[in-house]
Amino acid sequence: MFGKWFLMALLLSGFWAFSACNSQPEEATKPETETTSAESQQDFQWEVDRFDDKRVLRYVIHGFDKLSLQQKKLVYYLTQAGLAGRDIMYDMNYRYNLPIRRAIDRIVRDYQGERSGEDWDHFMVYAKNVWFSNGIHHHYSMDKFIPKFSRAYFESLLKATGQSLSEEVLQAMFDPKVDIKKVSLDPSKDLLLASAVNFYDPDISEKEAKAFYDPILAKADKQQPLSYGLNSKLVRRPDGSLAESVWTTEGMYGPALKEVVKWLEKARDVAENDKQKKAFDLLIQYYRTGDLKTWDDYNIAWVETTEGDIDYINGFVEVYNDPLGFRGSYETIVEIKDFEASERMEVLADHAQWFEDHAPYLPAHKKEKVKGVSYHVVQVAGEAGDASPATPIGVNLPNANWIRAEHGSKSVSLGNIIEAYFKAEGPGMTKEFAYDEAEVERQEKYGELADKLETALHEVIGHASGRIEPGVGTPKETLKNYASTLEEARADLVALYYIMDPKLVELGLMPSLDVGKAAYDRYILNGLMLQLRRINPGKNIEEAHMRNRQMIAAWAFEKGQPEGVITKEVREGKTYFKVHDYERLRELFGELLREVQRIKSQGDYAAGRALVETYGVKVDPDIHKEVLERTAKLNIAPYSGFVNPRLVPVRDGQGEITDIKVEYPDSFVEQMLEYAERYSFLK
Repeated sequence: MFGKWFLMALLLSGFWAFSACNSQPEEATKPETETTSAESQQDFQWEVDRFDDKRVLRYVIHGFDKLSLQQKKLVYYLTQAGLAGRDIMYDMNYRYNLPIRRAIDRIVRDYQGERSGEDWDHFMVYAKNVWFSNGIHHHYSMDKFIPKFSRAYFESLLKATGQSLSEEVLQAMFDPKVDIKKVSLDPSKDLLLASAVNFYDPDISEKEAKAFYDPILAKADKQQPLSYGLNSKLVRRPDGSLAESVWTTEGMYGPALKEVVKWLEKARDVAENDKQKKAFDLLIQYYRTGDLKTWDDYNIAWVETTEGDIDYINGFVEVYNDPLGFRGSYETIVEIKDFEASERMEVLADHAQWFEDHAPYLPAHKKEKVKGVSYHVVQVAGEAGDASPATPIGVNLPNANWIRAEHGSKSVSLGNIIEAYFKAEGPGMTKEFAYDEAEVERQEKYGELADKLETALHEVIGHASGRIEPGVGTPKETLKNYASTLEEARADLVALYYIMDPKLVELGLMPSLDVGKAAYDRYILNGLMLQLRRINPGKNIEEAHMRNRQMIAAWAFEKGQPEGVITKEVREGKTYFKVHDYERLRELFGELLREVQRIKSQGDYAAGRALVETYGVKVDPDIHKEVLERTAKLNIAPYSGFVNPRLVPVRDGQGEITDIKVEYPDSFVEQMLEYAERYSFLK
């Protein structure tokens, strides 16, 4: 990578001055790497690093120069607010992540010894894995990274850089039996005691946590329930009782949240309109008080702020990292509306009621009126927390079902992130696993459009669809550790059901049903084969999205076997899956969609568990081995993440910001060291 030697020179010259509490972003005095001219450069370098099972890409902010100065400031302040909370995600993921990361940061920055050889190379891979996953557990498999260098070597690096770590922290790193899983969804184990995630004191059991929350949930407003536990850690008091340690500016994570609020206040001052300003006020109030009613008020204000070109996600949002589904991970995404792409795709939101009316649900599970679904394609300008370096490609929020039903939701497709994936990806995977040349041609012609439509249908229609029967608790209460998998399955099935519907051709969203066929080919292939490259040999599937995809594909394969809807064929020792009847496969997807929605609507835990455990968890070892062997030859990393563009204020002689420039860093390591210097606010 062309930034490698530049970084080495910086390290050896002592350029990186480490300051754990430096909150002021560096101004436009540092030499730029690449500026926004990268947009027009055909030789733009999309991939900047590769290690282990990961690659690091860059994305371009198209059209940033077309924003007004006020809008540029808003984008800048929001990105700074997001990065100010970076430490929070590390601590959420595991209680020892911050001391480990700080030690790694300092070694990479300061170590003056030999920076080559097997031990150093293994250390750097470990360091990059920790940065990529916001901690010492894999961001997707949840398994702990086991260092390939010795503890003695690591301690020598610590000593050489004037550091030390406690015995507990060193055991956490090197003992393969300690905290081996960040999030465990194994129903045969205590979900909390088997999980290392730092949302609960490590000695609190699943039974104790349920006993704490069951009375609270029993008394909760069933029509407008608060998101109990969303913004707190459950801790044990000295007397043995349990309590919530709330994440506020004056409570847990206070120093980082004060910095977040500082930048949100600046963003408020340059808000595009009064509705946006009101939402900022409520978010700031929420961070200061921790009040969950304020969080709901904020989400209502945020979802009703549909004017303006700049939007954002900021808060404790997704609950996938909590095995009990209460606590939200810190996440921020800053978004600029992509006007041309959004105009094409907003037609989905305009027809949301049609899709709901024609869904294959039981009548009692359909919404009579789908409210306020907004959809935009956006240009990401910056990400932090759970969204970075590994990022989603689409988001639908808020998560509270009652707010979605009464006030609507916002769906976004991260257009420049999807662009970067496609620019960096070659055709090798499709050619290796496609059944025939016709399938390859369909993917080459329609694959990108199919992915975009699937994402839009998943986010706009899928997550906004269906309703829970009166008197049934929230999915978090009723479906427990299977709630996330089943919600993602419902949204995926909505997308699959409608992407083969002639209505999309009628609406002008795709030229023909061949787009849907390309989507079906890829989904079955991914669910039954391709995604297994992300699993280590001998492991089952733990991550909710992966469970969802295998569950759908395996169920459809099994149910369609008597009719030969999908066949498994072997040629020259290689396995292929071939879809023969796309219309019948659509019907099967509709049948499964109806059942998944029934499970959610009725809170049928037993049926949900049976569906996920039967089809979504176990891995075929022979297929798995074959996938790993075939993909290894292609040299395509199964996981991708991103470095963020660097927004740099330009100031006049009085210190006033006159412009914001965009730089595109070309080194993952360099950006991680910069973030360590500028955005470390937790001890």
